[in-house]
Amino acid sequence: MRRTKQTLRTGTNEEDSVAEVILGAADLDGYLTDTDRAHLTEMNAHYQEALKIFATLSAATGPDSASQSRNALIEVYNRMGDLMQELLAKDPAVRVYSFLTPRTTHGEASRLIAKLRDVRTQHHEFVYYIQRAYELLFNLAFGGSNSPKKNYLSVQTPVTDPVQNFAVHKIPDVDDEIRNSVMCVMLRGALLPSMIMSKEIQEYSSSGYVTPFALFRIHRDDTRHESDMRYILDLDKSFIDMDTLQGKDLFFADPMNATGGSLVTIVKYLLQQGVKPRSVKFFNVISALKGALRIVRAIENATVYTLWMDPALNDKAYIMPGLGDAGDRLNGRDEADLPRNIIQLIANYGSNIAALYRAQVTKIEET
Repeated sequence: MRRTKQTLRTGTNEEDSVAEVILGAADLDGYLTDTDRAHLTEMNAHYQEALKIFATLSAATGPDSASQSRNALIEVYNRMGDLMQELLAKDPAVRVYSFLTPRTTHGEASRLIAKLRDVRTQHHEFVYYIQRAYELLFNLAFGGSNSPKKNYLSVQTPVTDPVQNFAVHKIPDVDDEIRNSVMCVMLRGALLPSMIMSKEIQEYSSSGYVTPFALFRIHRDDTRHESDMRYILDLDKSFIDMDTLQGKDLFFADPMNATGGSLVTIVKYLLQQGVKPRSVKFFNVISALKGALRIVRAIENATVYTLWMDPALNDKAYIMPGLGDAGDRLNGRDEADLPRNIIQLIANYGSNIAALYRAQVTKIEET
């Protein structure tokens, strides 16, 4: 295995001896079309209207005024939802759960997102709902019960009287879609979602395929604003076997896709190193419209799968209404001068999580 040291400042072609790759917000916005920008402006105008209603709702002194504000807010959200559905119907590379699945399943996704957003949701609950979210995302991407091909699982049960019993179960045959996959982990908040996604692949594979892993240490400069944000890929703390990625389906799982900057930085770097992936798939619990559009405009043969689409970003490039810092809510916060390494993070998930994803933990240790 080799860990790549060469660096290129994406978008400027300025060679640098520092082992990092940097992409800026202006580079990302350069991928957007004029139509994209017009749609984002329209969506932001709707959300500004919602922000005014938030203030009124927060200050409501009685049930009547609160009810009026809630009704007004529902109307604005319905408008934003209709607009997103209209826009994304023309772009099959962005796949939103509630836009593509039967209406009978929408309530499950909506309630799950509501629980993840809620400030009262505790850490153990948050982890549970993230696991459920990625089960739904896997079904969205790979067909679930609608898959035309089927595999059969024959399993031995604990019942031995009068003889050893077996059961046969029919499951979707998605081997062709997952046998070529590599999990690309954008530390830190993406660690557990990547393990969950890899476990789903293992469970649906007829051969029990456990994905290889590539680990990317990337962060954004949170001292900056959304308009001049920078995304920094630290190559010294990334572990990448380039040969493992060649010609593969690169799967990225991150609870939140705000700007798309981290994913685009990583994939553009890999392309510069000569990696030619067969496809790039990004799995998000919540994605901002702007981030999803940037990704599919910037990366050839990329698809964004998201359980929920949020309309806007604030000046600090956080999703609105969002759910806060998903990484901190999954992992807890690190002390600034004592960050945990990847094995410490896994240990903090607890023995139940580590045992559940033991094959994935082994692969990560090997990486």
